[in-house]
Amino acid sequence: MSYGQHIIPHNFSVTKEGRNSLYGHLSGVFWLTGLSGAGKSTLADLASKRLFEHRIGHYILDGDNTRKGLCHDLGFTMEERRENIRRVAEVARMMSDAGLVVLVSLISPMQDDRNLARAIIGQSQFFEVFVDCPVEVCVSRDPKGLYQKAMAGEIVQFTGIDSPYEVPECPDLTLDTASGSREELAVEFVDFILHRIK
Repeated sequence: MSYGQHIIPHNFSVTKEGRNSLYGHLSGVFWLTGLSGAGKSTLADLASKRLFEHRIGHYILDGDNTRKGLCHDLGFTMEERRENIRRVAEVARMMSDAGLVVLVSLISPMQDDRNLARAIIGQSQFFEVFVDCPVEVCVSRDPKGLYQKAMAGEIVQFTGIDSPYEVPECPDLTLDTASGSREELAVEFVDFILHRIK
């Protein structure tokens, strides 16, 4: 028997707007998407340091980190990837509601799944950031040795090798890590964030 129809969310007294006023900035979710090795986590980390200096309440939801806990039971089929994105989007929505700026670093290869995240979080709270880097460059970097394993057949359903990646249709921001300095791109990213939360 399902109890879902009997669940009634509670409306609490302190609102997101109240928390935004308390913290002195708006909240929002900045969703970094791109291939493994494109530099998503590195950019999120560099941006985090700058946001901390600006005294902006924020948190990073990183793909590998969330798969160690929140999504440890999921594999890498398309259905499981979609569920992974759904779970992370729900957490990001709650953290944004709590008044935080949320940096999500997640490959999230399919446009439909990123659209799902946008729908969960809300159009006005979701900003898609495409960390653009050709697969050839990502393969040459291969910081975790995953491309080498994928090309040797030791890992299957690896994005960019035997699983597709759909380039964002209309990203809110594109950061080209194949040619740009990580530090300069982090400054550009933080400027983009600050203009949307101040």
